[in-house]
Amino acid sequence: MSGFALERLVPAHVRAFEAYVPSPPDDVLRRRFGVAHLHRLNNNENPLGPPAASRAVMARWEVGQAAQYPQGDGWHLRRAIAGRFGLDAEQVILGNGANEVIAFVIKAFCEQGDNIVTADRTFAVYEWLASFSGVTPRLVPLRADGFDDAALLRAIDARTRVVFLCNPNNPTGSWWDHAKLARFLDAVAGRAIVVVDEAYAEYAEEPGFPDSFALMARHPNLVVYRTFSKMWGLAGLRIGWMAAAPAVAATVRKTSISYSVNLLALDAAREAVWDEAHIAATRAHVREMRAGLAALAGRLGLGMIGAIGNFAMLRLPIPDTVAHRRLMARGVMARAMTSFRYPGWLRVSFGSAPAMAAFAEALEAVLAEG
Repeated sequence: MSGFALERLVPAHVRAFEAYVPSPPDDVLRRRFGVAHLHRLNNNENPLGPPAASRAVMARWEVGQAAQYPQGDGWHLRRAIAGRFGLDAEQVILGNGANEVIAFVIKAFCEQGDNIVTADRTFAVYEWLASFSGVTPRLVPLRADGFDDAALLRAIDARTRVVFLCNPNNPTGSWWDHAKLARFLDAVAGRAIVVVDEAYAEYAEEPGFPDSFALMARHPNLVVYRTFSKMWGLAGLRIGWMAAAPAVAATVRKTSISYSVNLLALDAAREAVWDEAHIAATRAHVREMRAGLAALAGRLGLGMIGAIGNFAMLRLPIPDTVAHRRLMARGVMARAMTSFRYPGWLRVSFGSAPAMAAFAEALEAVLAEG
């Protein structure tokens, strides 16, 4: 094996990329920090879990089904999604989480030398997937913690293939209304694919929130992402989806991976396509937890941002990484935001009432330490 030279075989853009390192599992973290219980407020999970119908699917799932391959393209689920949103089933593509769907679009439209345009402080996977695909990510600074439409337009050039908008934005919770998104699409004028990532759209109660599927009819370069991880409480089953105009969807399908969504995810998600009672209960919980966190922030003199979504961010008077470690030692896990280019901020998911109470108590103690 003396002729093996790894560096020669690895492309420069892969060598330059640093691998993402997930946090250890909860049992390891509990031992490491010496705590008996760990409240997870770091991943924007839904503490209410999946809708009742999805729970029923999982409860009656037979172990023998694990030996069977899933249906390759999610035939029934795609038709359920299409029926709910007034689309054709061929416009819908499923993926193993939204991350895989992001990769489908980059692979379909980008090659080395091209670029994607997005914000500098948004969902980092757009940047990561572009970088290790040999595609340049052009990162535009946020303005007032939201996407800057004028700056995004200025960043587009002849090699821009995809513009990624996260609406509502993770981690800031800022959002564009229907009129602003429509104006932006008019200004792009078909020069690039515009992806609107609506992972948290089901949390939006504001009447002005975009109807992106309606805009798609007028703007065939528009692609919309959704997920079953957030509102629908199926994060552990890893399933997301995208919708696009027929010709765009047909192009992306060439790069999609059949059979990547497991059988249980397909069945559980089919029952969660839309459940008004589950949405109402989750939104009510989020309103209550947001109000409680705002009251805590006011009492402690902390800044807070986040209008839509099941999370908010707090501005701390101490380094967020220090706060994270001290909270962990008290059995609470929130998201330190330095790695998101928001040093000094902590993102807090709206967990269960006991978890939020534990967070409030722990944060007060941490800040009292100075």
